[in-house]
Amino acid sequence: MSRDSLTRAELRRYSRQLLVPEWLDAGAQERVRAASVLLVGAGGLGGPVAAQLSGAGVGRLVIADGDTVALSNLHRQTLFAQEDVGRAKAQVAAARVQCINPHVTVHTAEAVNAGNIGPLVAEADLVIDATDNFETRYLIADVCTRAGQRWVWGAASGTSGMVSVFGPELGLRDVFPDAADALSCDEAGVLGPLPNVVGSMMALEALKVLGGVGEPLQGRLWTLDALSGRSRVLNLQATPQSLSFL
Repeated sequence: MSRDSLTRAELRRYSRQLLVPEWLDAGAQERVRAASVLLVGAGGLGGPVAAQLSGAGVGRLVIADGDTVALSNLHRQTLFAQEDVGRAKAQVAAARVQCINPHVTVHTAEAVNAGNIGPLVAEADLVIDATDNFETRYLIADVCTRAGQRWVWGAASGTSGMVSVFGPELGLRDVFPDAADALSCDEAGVLGPLPNVVGSMMALEALKVLGGVGEPLQGRLWTLDALSGRSRVLNLQATPQSLSFL
């Protein structure tokens, strides 16, 4: 697929992105346009991922989430508004995404489980784990590993965030074999802007993987301490004893 395959409207829409030499020279826009992404989770992490991937021109986006919008979500989950409380997150997110970019094909799915995740992963060029449920995180990891699929992973809790790209060579269980002591946002809390920062990094990693540009964080872990403003990139290996979930 060449740049000539983009319509005039798409060329205008993505014009600033197409000014980036690495993006243009790699034909990244056409690759992203042809890609199908499975996004699991439409909340604090998934919201910015959905908004930015749609804005960047991903061709097909499947949003899987079984939750409804709660009032306590609104301080950080920026796709949702007061009037969305009680509505299905996946449906609201899909409608917002379609408003951002009508060129994107958007589908919704219920919360992933052992019965439905296999076909969803099989249809995707990339999976994005934007959940905060550790049982679901490991389910995604196991299915993607078996399928030989890469996936973008992120986490945000309290004042700390992490992002990585996992694959069959080095997966979530290899790096974090035990999340028994990890706390969810419901337990540890989270500063509102943090999931949006982490979600934006996840979207950036997804675009790098799909577009074939830059150096995705595969085999590496980006960490952020929001209070100090410090970030680090760590090289990963299987079951390092020094690493733990947030």
